[in-house]
Amino acid sequence: MERTDIKKLINKVFQVALPLVLGAVILLWTYHGFNFRHVYEVMDGGMNYGWMLFSLVFGVFGHLFRGWRWNLALAPLGEHPKISNSVYAIFIAYAANLVLPRVGEVSRCGILAKYDNVSFSKSLGTVVSERLVDSVCVLLITAGTLLLQSGVFARFFRITGTDGAFFLHLFSSTNFYITLICIVAALVLLFWLIRNLTIFAKVRGLIKNVWLGCLSIRQVHRPVLYIIYTVAIWLCYYLHFYLTFYCFDFSAGLGWVAGLVLFVVGSIAVIVPTPNGAGPWHFAVITMMMMYGVSKEDAGIFALLVHGIQTFLLILLGIYGLVALPLTNKNKTKTYE
Repeated sequence: MERTDIKKLINKVFQVALPLVLGAVILLWTYHGFNFRHVYEVMDGGMNYGWMLFSLVFGVFGHLFRGWRWNLALAPLGEHPKISNSVYAIFIAYAANLVLPRVGEVSRCGILAKYDNVSFSKSLGTVVSERLVDSVCVLLITAGTLLLQSGVFARFFRITGTDGAFFLHLFSSTNFYITLICIVAALVLLFWLIRNLTIFAKVRGLIKNVWLGCLSIRQVHRPVLYIIYTVAIWLCYYLHFYLTFYCFDFSAGLGWVAGLVLFVVGSIAVIVPTPNGAGPWHFAVITMMMMYGVSKEDAGIFALLVHGIQTFLLILLGIYGLVALPLTNKNKTKTYE
């Protein structure tokens, strides 16, 4: 085996192993000494599965809206894939991210290139612009949540008698280092994405098309509908998470504002390159739930079950997309531009 091949192999192993190891380490630390028998007891009789199923409906619709919005962004570029293909590509992309974080963003572009002859580089540009829009949405939601929580935090301190020592305990010692590791891992992922996207663009000579894809959002023919889809995506994501509060007695009374807080920290935590945010998401959600008076054990149960079931949904949707694509498309050729 040549030296370049060994280097590529090491790089691939690093890309796959690092997210898994990072997620596993944070999960092991978060659930150190946890009583997993209590999880089975909750699943056996202490969980409302009706609310969980209802929440999953919004999880599916969030992906549907994302697929429909993607078609709007592609239209100004002269690309008009089948709506079903765009949706299936989204399903598969999120499932692929469970194996290798962020690889789904590239795979979904490849799917449209294969089944609808959509320019790979242009669609990749629309994905970049889509992520920028989503980042703005997260920032806006975060800012609004912080404003809403000023009074809620004051009331929380007044009712519970919590003082500043709570925060010193919350973000000291090991907690601080876990947070620092997550930040470093997110920065490493960002560097890797920029480096690989730059190399890909140079090799293929596709910088112009990628840039056109990025600018497609400025030329969307139906901007109001694009905005509606964007709002619908994030509303569905929020309801997908918040409705799970009603699955458990200990979280049913937390309220929609607490749901916003946990939704925001969870959305930020999944930036860390682990499969579906496993580890960092649990750490963030458990930490914030404890601020609202939920015991560490109950918060751990909530994070474990909600994340596990929602991840299982992504797997099912990914499998469905993989099966449905070849069945609904005939005589498609693969073209990359």
